[in-house]
Amino acid sequence: MITGMERISPPLTGNERETLRTYLDYHRATLAWKCEGLDDEQLRSASMPPSTLSLLGLVRHMGEVERHWFRRVLGGEEVAHLWSDTHDFQAAYDASGSTRAEAFTAWQEEVEHARRIEAAAESLEVTAYVPSWKEEASLRLVMLHLIHEYARHNGHADFLREAIDGTTGA
Repeated sequence: MITGMERISPPLTGNERETLRTYLDYHRATLAWKCEGLDDEQLRSASMPPSTLSLLGLVRHMGEVERHWFRRVLGGEEVAHLWSDTHDFQAAYDASGSTRAEAFTAWQEEVEHARRIEAAAESLEVTAYVPSWKEEASLRLVMLHLIHEYARHNGHADFLREAIDGTTGA
């Protein structure tokens, strides 16, 4: 598991922000856990034709998602895409030439940026303009969106991991 990605269950009685933060970290840690113990070739193993989806592609994609929502949208930074010169979010899925070290380092760096931006926000009501939606969105909505994004892709990761070595588990 990568640094800061310990899989801790969300609190049963925490406040809203603590609960959202912990659920997001839980899902981040779940993706790292699904990749644990695999080499680069296994991590690049595609699901089934015609899909090129792989565990490493999911890690790259989630690095891009973290970067977009926290740094670009909430932080207002003008940062390039990690994996595309043409602003193509789908490019991250193609991990055919990537390594664990490259993908996990980029993802972890984006998670750390996201954690700092979230922690610095005054409240969950802080808003930022989302160009693709043409309206404002709150930190609360961004955190919920990322929880949803991770949960959906962790379902993909379950199937990908099982196909690689038979490992299953929530």
